[in-house]
Amino acid sequence: MTIPSSPSPRGDESCAPGALSHVRVLDLSRILAGPWATQLLADLGADVIKIERPGVGDDTRSWGPPYVKDREGNDTRDAAYFMCANRNKKSVCIDFTKPEGARLLREMAAHADIVVENFKVGGLEPYGLDYASLQALNPRLIYCSITGFGQTGPYAARAGYDFLVQGLGGLMSVTGRADDDAGAGPLKVGVALTDVLTGLYASNAILAALAHREISGAGQHIDLGLLDVQVATLANQAMNYLYGGTVPHRLGNAHPNVVPYQDFPTADGDMILAVGNDAQFARLCQVLAHPEWADDPRFATNAARVAHRATLVPLLRAVTVQRGTDAWVALLEAAGVPCGPINTVDRVFRDPQVVARGLKLELPHPVAGSVPLVANPIRLSATPATYRGAPPLLGEHTHDMLASLLGLDAAALERLTADGVIGSSTLR
Repeated sequence: MTIPSSPSPRGDESCAPGALSHVRVLDLSRILAGPWATQLLADLGADVIKIERPGVGDDTRSWGPPYVKDREGNDTRDAAYFMCANRNKKSVCIDFTKPEGARLLREMAAHADIVVENFKVGGLEPYGLDYASLQALNPRLIYCSITGFGQTGPYAARAGYDFLVQGLGGLMSVTGRADDDAGAGPLKVGVALTDVLTGLYASNAILAALAHREISGAGQHIDLGLLDVQVATLANQAMNYLYGGTVPHRLGNAHPNVVPYQDFPTADGDMILAVGNDAQFARLCQVLAHPEWADDPRFATNAARVAHRATLVPLLRAVTVQRGTDAWVALLEAAGVPCGPINTVDRVFRDPQVVARGLKLELPHPVAGSVPLVANPIRLSATPATYRGAPPLLGEHTHDMLASLLGLDAAALERLTADGVIGSSTLR
């Protein structure tokens, strides 16, 4: 099913094939960056086989509370965190530290188009699951390695985590209140943004490698490091330093290059003003009943406003506290001044635009009945994102996938299970 204009999209397996329905992904990743990438590929139609440890699974299955609740309201073994990055996948439990488990994965890789993994550098080589080993079996294989610091360099062997990289990569140095404000100090972003961005870069790189394979017939290795991604996504802050020579510093919610472009207090809360040009600033001054500010040489141009932000911002705040947020937003939107409330997450999902775009969806789940998820934001007119299944139970598809992909019969599956090489699902 596609994301409709209806506020309540639901899964539907009778949909047209997605753009990547001809692609099979062997997903050896866990936590967030890798699973985020493979979920995006799955939403676009790819057949994603998620490999998990028998009895344990992806670490995020236990990262709760909250947990998914069953039909009786009891906690299951799967945390809400796991649900954010694993829909449309098939869970297969294989212990590849056992020789026979590693052999099964090598056989599966021979039938795959893509492998995604986020083990430490060299961590899969002892099992014959590294790029060189699998590429020898399947020259068309696209193999994406996600690590904290990439495959080379003095930090390559280190473990890397989103929080650590937000600090090391400069993001926290420009996030948080200014040094002279109360509560000053570096802050991480409220979601694991470096992981999410790395997942997006990974999926983009994979699609580029697929396009290249159509021409060359050959796969390739993709080397992605969280630190590389974090530095690359410093965007204008990096350019401000490289071109201006001044180290960026924390400005709270203010913008280093545009004023006013930050939060402002209102009579009942806070709102955002995002004034991107001088014409918008003039309209803002009209709404605030201070048209003279638009002609003041200290404020008439954006460059002047940046230079005099310490004077202008208190003047604006003295006016914005005189009305409530909704009243200001209505007046400012009518005048064409970009603005908005600062919503809590519950208000986000009640926002009429969010509802109209169907960004919350429900999918059937074998234990919970149905589970809420957040829709994919990509809108493709001919091959839209599809929702074929909720995040899987641990090992839910082990027997079916090994039978269909590798031709294993019931006796072989029973033996592998008894030997602890594979695991199948339990309803809780």
